[in-house]
Amino acid sequence: MMMHTMSEHAGGAGGLGVGVIPFDGMGLYEQPRPRFVFKMPRVVPDQKAKFESDELFRRLSRECEVRYTGYRDRPLEERQGRFHNGCREGHTEIAFAAMGTNLQLTFGQAAGNYGNEPSQCDFDKEPGKVHLRSHLIMNGVCVRWRGWIDLERLDGVGCLEFDEEAAAQENEELRNQLQRYNERLRQFDEKQRAYRNAAAQQPHHNHHHLPHHHHHHHLGHHVSGAGGVAGSTEKFY
Repeated sequence: MMMHTMSEHAGGAGGLGVGVIPFDGMGLYEQPRPRFVFKMPRVVPDQKAKFESDELFRRLSRECEVRYTGYRDRPLEERQGRFHNGCREGHTEIAFAAMGTNLQLTFGQAAGNYGNEPSQCDFDKEPGKVHLRSHLIMNGVCVRWRGWIDLERLDGVGCLEFDEEAAAQENEELRNQLQRYNERLRQFDEKQRAYRNAAAQQPHHNHHHLPHHHHHHHLGHHVSGAGGVAGSTEKFY
């Protein structure tokens, strides 16, 4: 019975160890999970190829009818004023009429990195119209929307063009991002390997209970040799 009791005790300790190691104990040997997150890339690897082959881009690259889509439930006069003000603030919402593709356009100071480009919103080029250019990333491809909107009817003509300059900038940023991520991942793997090696060099931890186990096993053997009582006990095992 002593052996059985010790077996339960060892099994309980072992069970506790197995249950704890993945959560707490492994922290002694494994590097904690990395504190960095790989951000999803903003662009696809080959932007120009996708722009030229994707059916949606091929259709939107041809000049077609566009419409202002803001405040559809308001009277026309109010919508005209809101469209005019939005353009001067650097933003508007348009849709390609045939496909129903909606775009949020930003330009001027509201366009961030591309705000220094001149004449992104031009009320003077043609009377009664505003000519717009807006840079954006659509489906992982850097594009430029170019077109005009009639200030009274709030419709016009526009298309998408592949933005070579912005695509080059985003490709460079993507390469740098991947390099930084791979370097940090390499450092993490090296530290993890070092902790594993350190764990493998601690044999005393794994044999902590061996002397006690041997002692009780020997005691059981001695009792078995003492008389028939021990022999009858062996039958219960």
